[in-house]
Amino acid sequence: MQIIPVTEANIGIYYNLAQTYEAEFSPLTQKQPDPSGMYELDTYPGGDVLAFLLEIDNTPAGIAAIARKGDQGYEVCEFYVIPRFRKNSIGMRFAHAIWNNHPGSWEIKQLVAADYATRFWRKTIQRYENTTFSEELYDDPYWGNVTRQQFIINFMH
Repeated sequence: MQIIPVTEANIGIYYNLAQTYEAEFSPLTQKQPDPSGMYELDTYPGGDVLAFLLEIDNTPAGIAAIARKGDQGYEVCEFYVIPRFRKNSIGMRFAHAIWNNHPGSWEIKQLVAADYATRFWRKTIQRYENTTFSEELYDDPYWGNVTRQQFIINFMH
């Protein structure tokens, strides 16, 4: 497993995987592709958004987009592992590796209908060393009702 920051050289790979992510979640988001067959993204890499590619054996396997919120705050905006690689706790290891390098306060939100995503995030946070979290139903200005987890990472690995 390798985590690679998104740069101009590999942003095309990020955008390709983001399209599969958007398509997979379209039954919940009600998004449709535009006339060219592309989905509009909610989060774009750059500025205050850190983006990462997950590679497994030199194969693109996932993406993450993390928004910086203030000096020590972060929000997981997009997180996706392609179905072929959803085993052996790959998604959990991907999230933990990102958190290991970004201490501070974290927030993650899931659409209420995405029960599997909520289960994944609860388990992933619970298994992260020395972390407790709060969870609530939250009225997000963009998504409406979401499940939101918040937690703090006080150290760097």
